[in-house]
Amino acid sequence: MDIQTNTAAASRAVTKKKRNKISRRENNWHGWVFIGPYALIFSVFILIPVILAAILSFTNFNAIQFPEFIGFLNYITILTNDAEFMKYVLPNTVVYAVVVGIGGYVLSFLLAWALCNLTKPVRTFFALVLYSPSMTTGVAMTVLWKVIFSGDQTGLLNSWLMSLGVITEPVIWLTDVRFLLPIVIIIGLWSSMGIGFLSMIAGILNTDATLYEAASIDGVSSRFQEMFYITIPQMKPQMLFAAVMSIVGAFQNGMITSMLVGNPSPGYASQLLVNHIEDYGFLRYEMGYAAAVSVVLLLIVQLFSKGANVLLTDKDPYGKKGAETDGE
Repeated sequence: MDIQTNTAAASRAVTKKKRNKISRRENNWHGWVFIGPYALIFSVFILIPVILAAILSFTNFNAIQFPEFIGFLNYITILTNDAEFMKYVLPNTVVYAVVVGIGGYVLSFLLAWALCNLTKPVRTFFALVLYSPSMTTGVAMTVLWKVIFSGDQTGLLNSWLMSLGVITEPVIWLTDVRFLLPIVIIIGLWSSMGIGFLSMIAGILNTDATLYEAASIDGVSSRFQEMFYITIPQMKPQMLFAAVMSIVGAFQNGMITSMLVGNPSPGYASQLLVNHIEDYGFLRYEMGYAAAVSVVLLLIVQLFSKGANVLLTDKDPYGKKGAETDGE
């Protein structure tokens, strides 16, 4: 009797195991069906171009003849022979990314926090107003900013400064190398309220209201104390996402310079890495060198994104060993 019972139990266990395997296969198949379209789009538009750019960076390619393998010569040229890259492009890009990336990130949080203290209709209106420049930068560039920084007396900025007596004659803003990078930074900050700004609003609005009630009982009495002790710790994921988006947006934003003053900019005063890639790739047709510069840009973005991840990711106070001990 015991033998028959044990045999039946073993048979049921084997049957259950087979069913579990079939169920896992079905779940995996369903998972691949759902992830398939995204994986295809990601591979075609992101993964494959990145791999091809990395391969082309080791070649001499003029977009007509077959690429010629030259090893690390493009990277050596970037470090030793590209005077514009070291003297203008890289410093301009770092300054722009630090000011627009960090400044835009802080400004996004402060504006999001301020908007979340307003009523819903007012908050929705101002959120749309602040977000719209990130979608209409190109149109606004030709219609608004060129009119503001026009180099004659009809330019809005020149007209205003002359009426105040600050200047006596018009300043040619878009050709003066002293003002080009600050102008580009100002426009970059103006258009920096993008998707990261919306994610911060969502993070603030989704903070548990009971935490604020508990904090008021514990002695938190001002909005700024609530922001530092409750709001920021509760929205770390949204802040990390916004930081990465701000960094990526700051490093890849070269359209401002191209549309304002052309490419390359006068005296390379506002030339950024993206403009340098466009200059060599689509104006000089040195695709291999442009690919090497794009790989350098990718590594720089990855480095800054990793830094943001380290700063904004919650760390285990007990460390890995402590977690393993607790599991045991």
